Amino acid sequence: MTTETAIRVKGVTKSFKDLQVLRGVEFDVERGSIFALLGSNGAGKTTLVRILSTLLKADAGSAVVHGFDVATAPNDVRQSISLTGQFAAVDEVLTGRENLVLVARLRHLKNPGAIADDMLARFSLADAGNRKAGTYSGGMRRRLDIAMSLIGNPPIIFLDEPTTGLDPQARIEVWQTIKELASGGITVLLTTQYLDEAEQLADRIAILHKGTIIQSGTLAELKKLLPTAKVEYIEKQPSLEDVFLALVGETADSDTAAAPSAAPAGKELR
Repeated sequence: MTTETAIRVKGVTKSFKDLQVLRGVEFDVERGSIFALLGSNGAGKTTLVRILSTLLKADAGSAVVHGFDVATAPNDVRQSISLTGQFAAVDEVLTGRENLVLVARLRHLKNPGAIADDMLARFSLADAGNRKAGTYSGGMRRRLDIAMSLIGNPPIIFLDEPTTGLDPQARIEVWQTIKELASGGITVLLTTQYLDEAEQLADRIAILHKGTIIQSGTLAELKKLLPTAKVEYIEKQPSLEDVFLALVGETADSDTAAAPSAAPAGKELR
């Protein structure tokens, strides 16, 4: 494991009774990069994250995080990481600032108030710092959750499906936050079932299917696995947006609503 490698997973297996969840998983994650573990529900993503964060023991294989073996040096691993699960772990009764102060105190850090204020500013939550977290939008709540995870400056953060249940605008907010983490030198291991999320964020992508990494690489490398499709003719069906805009346009121009004119069936590409 080189100094440029933040996480190394070799031959990790895990079963629950007769159910084999992980089947010899292997991959490396470079320091300061965003690594996406892409897979459908039940592929084993969360199980793997739980092993890497020392919450679960592998049946076989090895995993090294920030230079520490997860099996033999779990305390050192925990000091080096932060884990954010699928649902925000904020206390909705407390204000955003109080949530951050609480975590700083639990980590026995000096000046918890100053740390909280710095995090609020860093994650664009300063104006909402004195509001109860229960009043936050989904995106704000998730940003607060990530801010809480970063108190103590861990060099590695695990984000387990961080945009589950968020609306499109909130997802974009979280994506921007993740990009900023990596630009600041933090290593991000992201699990997701959303193809667009992996495409937008990841430096490298590993596809986990039925407990095995079936392919990994950069987005460009993965795209080369399939031949380029030559498209000469497209038949386009109207979308709901097309229908809406056509209807609005007709009713706006006349007192009586008229049906929109039919759109061309297709378009030739040259």
